[in-house]
Amino acid sequence: MTEMDPLTRITYNPAILGGKAIIRGRRLAVEHVLGLMAAGHDTQTILEDFPWLEAEDLQACLLYAKRMVAAERTEPALVAPEA
Repeated sequence: MTEMDPLTRITYNPAILGGKAIIRGRRLAVEHVLGLMAAGHDTQTILEDFPWLEAEDLQACLLYAKRMVAAERTEPALVAPEA
C-alpha cells in the first residue's frame, strides 16, 4: 500500500459483501464505518472495536465518501410552464 494514495486501502471483492467497498480486503464495509462515524462514534472507539483497523483506514473511508459525493450529478427537473 502506498501512503500517497489513501484510497488503495479501499478495495472491492465480489466474494465479500457482494462487492461493496471494503477496507483492505477485510469483511468490513466502508459504508459501515461511515455509519459509525455518522452515529457519533469517535475514532478511538472505532479503532478499539476493530483492532486491525488503522487511523489511515478511517481517513480513507472519509476520502472515499467525499469523492463519491463529488462525482454525483443531478439533472434539473423539467417544469411545465404555467398556463
